[in-house]
Amino acid sequence: MNTSEVFINESKVQAFIRLLRPKQWTKNLLIFAALLFSINQINIVNVYYASLGFVLFCSVSSCVYIFNDYIDREQDSHHPEKRHRPLASGALDPAFAIVAGAVLLFLSLAIALALNPMFFLILTVYFGLNVSYSVRLKYIVIVDIMTIAVGFVLRAVAGGVIIDVTLTPWFLICTLLLALFLAIGKRRHEVDLMQQNRSSSRKVLEYYSLEFLDQLSGIVTTSVVMSYALYTFTSGRTLYMMITIPLVLYGIFRYLYLIHVEKKGGSPEKVLLEDKPIFNTVVIYVISVAVILYCF
Repeated sequence: MNTSEVFINESKVQAFIRLLRPKQWTKNLLIFAALLFSINQINIVNVYYASLGFVLFCSVSSCVYIFNDYIDREQDSHHPEKRHRPLASGALDPAFAIVAGAVLLFLSLAIALALNPMFFLILTVYFGLNVSYSVRLKYIVIVDIMTIAVGFVLRAVAGGVIIDVTLTPWFLICTLLLALFLAIGKRRHEVDLMQQNRSSSRKVLEYYSLEFLDQLSGIVTTSVVMSYALYTFTSGRTLYMMITIPLVLYGIFRYLYLIHVEKKGGSPEKVLLEDKPIFNTVVIYVISVAVILYCF
């Protein structure tokens, strides 16, 4: 059964849920990073606020996807894969989708404002940045991948703000560089497909080359490793946090292997969930950090 046959009998509710792109919500798990790195101070209130922050980021990011699909619906209708999206395929009325998205956005921001004014500000900036990306920034070479990286940093900062935890500069730098690493890998995968004469709707790819992206990847990969190592040295638990460095190295090397050898990496969140070595490494890393920070 092909993709079109799967979608042809779906209900309006199912189509709307698909429009929200719940598979993309894994990106917002970064909200819990502040909770993880302050686990020795964890309590039920912080868990509640972090979870609520995650839900709000998921709903706002879904509003961005609705807006993006709304403005790109005509272009997507001619794409071999994107034509199956709810708005491009006609499964949902565009007017209904944009109104529903506006209502969801208003409710999410209202709850965020009542919860924490600074969190509300970060969430608003995040939405504005992503709308700007959809409208203009995604067409500007280099700026596009940097915008994606800033979005991840905003998630990390928001996670600290909502539970009133100050994140160290080294942690934020590591987050920025890791996000750049993933964004560059995604662009490389897309450029590789484009050069194989497989369709792509991203005009910005015309300004990239595999050689240029490989150079960027080399710079950022080195920076990620060095920054994380320096973070462990300054964490106050040097001898123990250094144990996690091999896990970070393996995760990065494995992802590079998937990009260069298996030609994957177009969807980092998909790789995280479907590649068992990376998924297991992330789980082991989270458990290791939690134990180290809680016990030592």
